[in-house]
Amino acid sequence: MIYDRFQREAIDYINEGHSVIVSAPTGAGKTAIAEHVIEDCIKRQDGVIYSAPIKALSNQKFRDFEKQFEGHIGILTGDVSLNKDAPVLIMTTEIFRNWLLDQPDELKRYSWVIFDEVHYIDNPERGTVWEESLIFLPPHMNILGLSATIPNIRQLAEWIESIHKKPVKVVVEEDRPVPLHIYFQCQNQVFDKMHDIRRLRHGRTNKLTGLMKYIHQRNGLPCIYFVFGRRRAEYLASELYNYNFLDSIEQAEILSLYESLCQRYDLAHEKSANDLLPLIRHGIAYHHAGMLPTLKEVVEQLFTSRLLKVIFTTETFALGINMPSRSVVFDELKNMYGRYARRLKTRDFYQMAGRAGRRGMDEEGFVYCRINPHRINIDEVKDAIYGRPEMVKSQFNTSYGTILNLYKKYKENIFEIYPLSLHNYQSKRHQQKEALRLMEAKLRLLKEGGYIEEGALSVKGEFAKTVFGYELLLSELYTEGVFEQLDEFGLGIIAVSAVFEPRKNQSPPSLSKTARSLERAGGDIFEDIKQKEWRYRIYPFSKRPYFHLAPAMVAWLQGTKFEKALQFTDTDEGEVVRYFRMAVQVLREIEDSPISNTLKGRIGKTIRSINRDVVDAEKQLREG
Repeated sequence: MIYDRFQREAIDYINEGHSVIVSAPTGAGKTAIAEHVIEDCIKRQDGVIYSAPIKALSNQKFRDFEKQFEGHIGILTGDVSLNKDAPVLIMTTEIFRNWLLDQPDELKRYSWVIFDEVHYIDNPERGTVWEESLIFLPPHMNILGLSATIPNIRQLAEWIESIHKKPVKVVVEEDRPVPLHIYFQCQNQVFDKMHDIRRLRHGRTNKLTGLMKYIHQRNGLPCIYFVFGRRRAEYLASELYNYNFLDSIEQAEILSLYESLCQRYDLAHEKSANDLLPLIRHGIAYHHAGMLPTLKEVVEQLFTSRLLKVIFTTETFALGINMPSRSVVFDELKNMYGRYARRLKTRDFYQMAGRAGRRGMDEEGFVYCRINPHRINIDEVKDAIYGRPEMVKSQFNTSYGTILNLYKKYKENIFEIYPLSLHNYQSKRHQQKEALRLMEAKLRLLKEGGYIEEGALSVKGEFAKTVFGYELLLSELYTEGVFEQLDEFGLGIIAVSAVFEPRKNQSPPSLSKTARSLERAGGDIFEDIKQKEWRYRIYPFSKRPYFHLAPAMVAWLQGTKFEKALQFTDTDEGEVVRYFRMAVQVLREIEDSPISNTLKGRIGKTIRSINRDVVDAEKQLREG
């Protein structure tokens, strides 16, 4: 294989035994470096772990690598466990972090860990997991970090060097192998220079059909159209219904492929698959987290077949999933960050725009930005596209589970961990003091709550350290004897309610007597936890349990078909599957904690009842 300059440089460092962090634009070919590590480890009979930020990316990498390195690939993501003793093990970063803290001996046979999308360390919700994974990495393991363009990549490498006392080489590639040509649609006209927009007077609105005709006529298909909302994706796809992108031969091919894929994934009689069919016939589809995972899988396979010409999708489609196109369209250049809509970060813009231009197929990629002057001003557009990519910043906020695992190992020396963090490395003195105060406050709360007694973890503490993310709520329910009294329906209700997050203004359904009593018990415990956290000035507060999916979970546990179980909730079907899979993961963590054999048996039965048909993620991978 002929490598580009940056690929060769990274591989040379790897061959010399160095850890490496690579910063390069989306689509530049970073995966080839990971493939070299994997191939070399297989030859030397060494283990390698591949860690990805989202399960969809983990699943795709499992399929891709299994084709390439057949029989050597395993996957472990909480809801999937296939060939987990394989020399190459793909896993979520959460599981890798949990192994580091709770099962470090499991890592002795692995010499490399590959962190895909390592800039995820600044994700507000999950970045801490990445940071902890890098802090607690054992000395025998090398790192390959792969990242989209970030300006402070050397700072990240220097921080890792400072805690592990060995060199980390940095490889930077600024240029894309396929250059991007950026256009703007404003006042229903298309320009390739931003200053032309400033001269326009407000008047005409942008028409989707006009833009898509423009792209089609200039041989700009296939096209990924990024939308910041699920309903918007479906609405825009339907708006194009009267536009056919396929000739009669392509139409026959895509319908045949769609039918065979729907048969393979048991979607032939699913309403959502039938609703999508008229769009598929015209070479159009949508793709978002509210869809059934199997239907998303079908859409992805149609897109890679090159028969699907336009796909309306949300931003997660850009995160590492290898779906390049000739053109990318941005519905707008604003997105929700936390609770507020702000102009798109430059790094996020290029993560998505980077899907335009297929290496080895296109001389350039085309990016179209739809501009509504009433929603965004031209200076904001300029900053999003031509600004400097944002620095990666630590989001360090150690969980209760991490503190318990660390306390078991380090006792009162636990606070010596914080100086090793990226947060400490990047922060000013007052920020460092506040981060330490938060750790101390959480430790005091755990001691007050009986999780730590006489310098050691209590039974309650041992239970809590296994259920990351829901430690206090589930531990208090367990300590009060609630779990021991529950049948499989109650266990399913508690697990799904712990993980569920309702949409804004989503109304709860009417609940059964059992669900109401669990809601009262969970609500009382949550309020008590919240009061303690408020008193200790701990933020953000632990997650409240929400019982919106309780009726759907009961119906599912009774063996009801999925489409009938959906009648008990107004939550999107893809979200229901995701939350049911998360509930299975929580139940597996409880099953691994120090509980009675009787309760273990009931939990095992509950897991098997939930993890069937469309919820069974392993089944989806096997069929794929």
